[in-house]
Amino acid sequence: MMPITTILAAAAALAVALAALALYHARAVRPSLDRLAVLARTHDELIGGGASASERLDALDREIAAQRLAVQGVAERATELEALARTDLSRVGFTRYDAFDDTASELSYALALLNREGDGVVLSSIYSRSETRTYGKAVVKFVPSAQASEEELRAIELARSKKA
Repeated sequence: MMPITTILAAAAALAVALAALALYHARAVRPSLDRLAVLARTHDELIGGGASASERLDALDREIAAQRLAVQGVAERATELEALARTDLSRVGFTRYDAFDDTASELSYALALLNREGDGVVLSSIYSRSETRTYGKAVVKFVPSAQASEEELRAIELARSKKA
């Protein structure tokens, strides 16, 4: 068995070590922890306006996800509009002329209605004093499907030269 003085000496040494540790904590560790806590609060206020950094990052993640959905919606709409633009009649050529020597005022006309690829129709209306006739011809890649008049070809060329 150990003598009581050895036990008391060990207890006294333990008490001194604990006191030194408490003093070290109070003088060195605690002020550092306090400064770190102040820095963390300042950081959180700068990043999130009062919210914690993790809350602010979560909010940013939600915003990014919402933006991704919005961009996806815009991309889908752009794809739809591009498909529609391929078939729209955005190229129009119109020319008026006198079909016969005995008529004036250029009452006859040729009208080309084409999409961006040059597909569509060319319509001709031929006016005479006794009647008016209308004809239509399909157009594929800016070429009429049947023999075309000079005026119809001019209307197709006017449509082709338009910037769609």
